Amino acid sequence: MKIFCIGRNYAAHAAELGNEPPGKPMVFMKPPTAILPNNKPFYYPEYSKDIHYETELVIKIAKNGRHVQPEFARDYVGAIGLGLDLTARDLQQELKAKGHPWEIAKGFDNSAPIGAEFYAPDKFEDLNDIAFRLEKNGDEVQRGRTRNMIFNVETLICYVSQFFRLQKGDLLFTGTPEGVGPIVQGDELVGYLSLLSGEVEMFRTRVK
Repeated sequence: MKIFCIGRNYAAHAAELGNEPPGKPMVFMKPPTAILPNNKPFYYPEYSKDIHYETELVIKIAKNGRHVQPEFARDYVGAIGLGLDLTARDLQQELKAKGHPWEIAKGFDNSAPIGAEFYAPDKFEDLNDIAFRLEKNGDEVQRGRTRNMIFNVETLICYVSQFFRLQKGDLLFTGTPEGVGPIVQGDELVGYLSLLSGEVEMFRTRVK
């Protein structure tokens, strides 16, 4: 399984970090060891003092393919979930300032908490207008809709498949909206996703 992640895919989030919106999708990857499943707690690592939450719609790839064309991109959307792209912001800023790669700030162990449930595309009215949100300690801190993505899901699938062979079960984290912020020990993060049938809780992660 591969985990593809997209950076700066919401203009408001790029702006809140002082970054220009990209002209092409910004792709980075997390290793499989980044996955934190089944509402397990996240243990704050000793190598960072400034880890941020970033809530993202997650696409589970339906089948294998390369060089996917736009008219076939929707066929690669197997199921839809919600996850967190936890980011060691202090490490990221230090590495970016030096012009170094910043995988360790994004791909460290357990940096991708993810809900156990994924839902078929037909459970949503419109793939390009899905609402999701995050609560921290009971207060809403992020709310996003996929209609506000700079690059929609189909565009991301086509773009990523130019460089990497997509395989069934791969995950695509599609970017985070504005409202990212730090976590501390004792925080509880709860993510919600809106389906045709109503809003459902997707994950619940406590920081220890």
